[in-house]
Amino acid sequence: MLDAQGQWQAGHLDGLLRELRRQVAHEAEPDVRGVLSWLHRQTGAEIALVADNAGIVESSTSGFPQEILHPLASLLTRLSTGHLAAAATQADTLHVRCEALGTHASRPVLVAAARSTLSPESAALISHTGSIITLLRRAGDGERTWRGFQYKARQVRFAVLQALLAGEPALARRMTTGAVPPLLEADRLRVHLLHCPPADRDRIAQAHQDPSGYHGSDLMVQCPAFKEHLICLIADAAGNRDGDGPGGQDRGEEVLRRLVRDNPGYALGVSGPHPLDATAGAYSQAAHALAAARTTPGRVVSYRGQTPLDGVLPHRPALAWARDLLRPLESLPAITVDVTRFLMSAPRAAVARLLDLSRNTVTAHIRRAEHSLGLDLADVRSRAAVHLALALTSACTTPEPDGQQPAPTLDDLLRTERAAAWAQTFLRPLGATQRRTLQAWIDANTDAQQAARHLGISRNTVRAHLRTAEAQLGRDLLTTGAGCHDVVHALHITAAQAV
Repeated sequence: MLDAQGQWQAGHLDGLLRELRRQVAHEAEPDVRGVLSWLHRQTGAEIALVADNAGIVESSTSGFPQEILHPLASLLTRLSTGHLAAAATQADTLHVRCEALGTHASRPVLVAAARSTLSPESAALISHTGSIITLLRRAGDGERTWRGFQYKARQVRFAVLQALLAGEPALARRMTTGAVPPLLEADRLRVHLLHCPPADRDRIAQAHQDPSGYHGSDLMVQCPAFKEHLICLIADAAGNRDGDGPGGQDRGEEVLRRLVRDNPGYALGVSGPHPLDATAGAYSQAAHALAAARTTPGRVVSYRGQTPLDGVLPHRPALAWARDLLRPLESLPAITVDVTRFLMSAPRAAVARLLDLSRNTVTAHIRRAEHSLGLDLADVRSRAAVHLALALTSACTTPEPDGQQPAPTLDDLLRTERAAAWAQTFLRPLGATQRRTLQAWIDANTDAQQAARHLGISRNTVRAHLRTAEAQLGRDLLTTGAGCHDVVHALHITAAQAV
C-alpha cells in the first residue's frame, strides 16, 4: 500500500503522463507552455523555461517574475554550460529551484519561483516535468528533421523528373551523385499516372518511400500542376531483372494496380516503354491513357495509340517546314523555349507550377515567343502547329542541309494520302454527336460555354461529350489539353478532303 506521499506522487506523475500522451497524440510542436501551466497548477510555483545562458525566456507561466533572472545570471550560466545539474537558491523574497534540461551545451534551464519553500514532492515533480519537456523537445526536433527530410526528398525527386522531362538523364544522375536512384540505371521506363485524392497521393508516396528518399527501383513524384496526379516512373520490366513481379509485372506497377482495384475513385494511365531521354513523350502518353481510364470499367488503361501524325508526314518536307516555323526561337533564352514547349501540353498556370515560376513570368516568356514566332499561342490551332513542329524537330538531330528548297506549308503536308488515312483512323471511334461537339469546341478555341451556345446545348452536355470523346480517342482533352492538337489536325484534314 502506498502512503499519502506515495499516493500524491503517483497521482501527479499519472497526470504528467496524461499530458505527455495528449501532446504526442495531438500536437505538431511541443506545447511547452501547456506543460508549465500544468506544473503551476500542481505546485503553485511560477515556472519559466530559459532558453540559454543569455537569459532569454522561451516560455513561462503568466505570473513568472522575469526580473529575478538578472541576479540569477551567473547561476543560469553554470547550469546551461553543464557545470551544475540543479540548484536551489533565493531571489529577493522568492524561493527558486533551477533544473538544467538535456545533455548538450547551452542547455535550457527550467526555473521555478515560489513564495514559500518548495516541498520535496514539488521539487521532485519539477524535476520529472523537466525530463518530460526534454523528451517533448527532442520529439519536436525529430519531427522537424523528418519533415525537412521529406521536403528535400520531394524536391530531389521533382528535380530528377524535370531533368528527365527535359531529355537530360545525365543531368539527373549528376544531381543525385552519391545516391543515384536505381531508375536512372535503367534503359527504358514507363510513366504510370495515378489519379487519386491529393491527401492519398502524399500518403502513398510516403508509404512506399525508402530510406534514400526514393521508392526502391521506382520514383513517385507528386505532380505540382495537378494535385490529384501522382507521377510514377517505373523501369520497364523487360530490362529490369530485379523488379520483375508475377507475369513480368513490376512490383511498383502491381502496387498501383491494386490501389486502383481497391479504391473506386482512383484511375491509372500507363505509357508505353520509352528511353529515359524520352520521358516527356512517356508522360504525354500516360496522360492520354489516364483520360481514357477515368471512364472505363477497370479504370486502368495502357496507351495503345496509333502512329503519331509526325510519323506519317513526308520526312524531309515536314522537317523543313518545322525548322522554318521554329527558327525564330533559336535566338530566345532557353527558359523561353522551355516555357513554350511545356505550354504545348499543359495550361499556363500548370506550366508556372511545373517550372516553379510566377504566372506573370510565364506570361512574359509566352509573349516573347509569340512575338518571335508571329503566332498567338492562346489560339488552339497555332499551338497545334507549334506542337507538331516541336515533335518533328525533337525526333531529328541532323543539321539542316545546305541549299534546301523552300519549305512547304502545313496545308501542303496535310494533303498527303498518309495524313488523310491517319485522320480517318484517328476519328473513326467517334460518333456523329462527338464529332460535331469537337468541331464546335475547336472552332470556339476550346471554350465549352461558347461551343454550347453554338450547338444550342448546355455547357455540361458539351463537357460530357468531350469526356466520352476522351475515352474513345484515348486523348486527354480537358485536364492537360495535350490531346487537342491531334483533334485540330484530324478535323482540319477531313474538312479539307470534303471540299
